[in-house]
Amino acid sequence: MLALIAGRGRLPAAVASAATSSVLVCAVEGFTPDGLTPDLTFRLETLGTFLLHLGERGVTDVCFCGSIDRPQIDPSKLDAETAPLVPILSKALQLGDDGALKVVISLFEQTGFTLRGAHEIAPSLLPAIGVPTKTQPHDGHRGDIPVAMNVLADQGQNDLGQACVVHRGKVIVREDDRGTDAMLGDIAQPFERAAPMDPLEWAFDEAGHIVSRAIDWMQSDTVDAHKAPGAGAILFKGPKPGQDMRADMPTIGPATAMRAAEAGMDGIVIQSGGVIVLDQPQVLEILNAMNMFLWVREATS
Repeated sequence: MLALIAGRGRLPAAVASAATSSVLVCAVEGFTPDGLTPDLTFRLETLGTFLLHLGERGVTDVCFCGSIDRPQIDPSKLDAETAPLVPILSKALQLGDDGALKVVISLFEQTGFTLRGAHEIAPSLLPAIGVPTKTQPHDGHRGDIPVAMNVLADQGQNDLGQACVVHRGKVIVREDDRGTDAMLGDIAQPFERAAPMDPLEWAFDEAGHIVSRAIDWMQSDTVDAHKAPGAGAILFKGPKPGQDMRADMPTIGPATAMRAAEAGMDGIVIQSGGVIVLDQPQVLEILNAMNMFLWVREATS
């Protein structure tokens, strides 16, 4: 049996729907995934007991997916099975995100579980190499790639984010621990909203017509992409050098595309095999409508 250690967002539901065997949905308390009802909920203070429960339920494989914030340990909520792990967990929480994740992964593996990446269970979440949008990148965009790759290498050494925005060789902004969509929100054009709903809400509504509504809004006269801080820039996203691809794999989705459009960007560049794209049809619909591109670029070129 597969256990999903699920955080916030839509990735856990996408992985669960693609699984070919039974799935046990497990959520950290306070971080319920979208579209899924957890079978088990646990806290870091009860991790030891939770690991025992997984074994009792017949779990053999584990997949981490979705986002959570760095938790704090409440000593009053520790149980007997987790108390011996406190020194390990305390040390992990003092490390960067990558270091902390490696420690937690190691605990699961030492318990006997096999860790599987979200992309292994749902390979369709990884788009094929190429440019699936109508708009294509030009030489100027290609010239920004080395700059963006250097940024990711630097961020990898410092255990920081997985994305940056680059224009004509200049780094506009780098991702921090808030995530890609928050980074793009920092440079999105602060225009008046003509509709009562934010387009990011539309992008995550289950009604079939919301993407077209969001696109209509983005194409309205209230939007001047040429004046936005990210005008002409690219969003570059990929795994940090040496990143464990079985967990915390970079992910984009409709919200990312909408934020990039709000910022006036020309397109999005992601590393082939290294970035999950949620709701790919919606992402492409948004980018095509805004004359933006998605470039799924070979990692070695």
